Amino acid sequence: MLELGQVNPLAMDAVGEAFLSDDQWRGLAARHLQRAREITAGARKRRDSRQPHPILDFLFIYYPFPFAKIEKWHPQLGQVLQLTDGGENPFTRKHYQLENGLIRLQPAALDEAARGRLQSILDLQRAISQRPGKFACGLIHEWAMVYRGNRISYQLDTPLRLSQAEIDRHVESQRCVCTHFDAYRFFAEEAKPLNAHQMTTASRHQLEQPGCLHSNMDLYKWISKCMPWMGSELHWQSFQLAMKARELDMRASPYDVSAYGYEPICVETSAGRAEFELEQRALSHHAQEIRNSFIHSLSQLIATS
Repeated sequence: MLELGQVNPLAMDAVGEAFLSDDQWRGLAARHLQRAREITAGARKRRDSRQPHPILDFLFIYYPFPFAKIEKWHPQLGQVLQLTDGGENPFTRKHYQLENGLIRLQPAALDEAARGRLQSILDLQRAISQRPGKFACGLIHEWAMVYRGNRISYQLDTPLRLSQAEIDRHVESQRCVCTHFDAYRFFAEEAKPLNAHQMTTASRHQLEQPGCLHSNMDLYKWISKCMPWMGSELHWQSFQLAMKARELDMRASPYDVSAYGYEPICVETSAGRAEFELEQRALSHHAQEIRNSFIHSLSQLIATS
């Protein structure tokens, strides 16, 4: 039986297409749905009871994607799905072609506007990939967001583990070198002038770099925006990475997540900053592998559209 993400090499044709039988791809889709619902089922319940988890539910709150986005399985570009006579076709004609009992993604369906959006995402990922990673931020953005009593609406239910005076002293004692606009825009207004970069939306292509926790978490966002073209395996990898990034983000923040079973990384100390940097570097390495695959797949999509 094929595992998720695997392709039977015996089913590859001369032009590099990989054929999956009806049973194979439906099995992949069922197992993907099962692993996704292990996360989304709990998130749905907490949403309905209005008791969000600050780590496990964050991606569904911060990013504007429904649960179904991560639950639905899609093949990779180049995978061809065999459809048995009378079998249900769960894929839309907007993105897929059904011909002679074979289902394929259809890059030719992309219009000029869609190709432009995809090219912009590709340009950003290439720019990030080509820069050296920076690992000296000490996660200052989470602290700058609550500087002088400011609070973020989606964090209101999570208590702080330090006093406001301790948080403010830490922000003022550190060199603020955030390179991520979406993090910077949530800074307390009093903290924004403390940052080395006064950023705008145009700053993304000039400043984002592969050491940034949020740039790496955003791989999930950008790959989601490129679905179904990227396939569910890469989408799932980016989702798992984003979950790990969010956990690290909250553990090193001034928030107290001990009630949820997470130990803090006390970046207000030199030992804590060293611990965070080790975790940050490991996550960045993993993210770069995903980013490289994303760049390759997105380049291939644009070239064949």
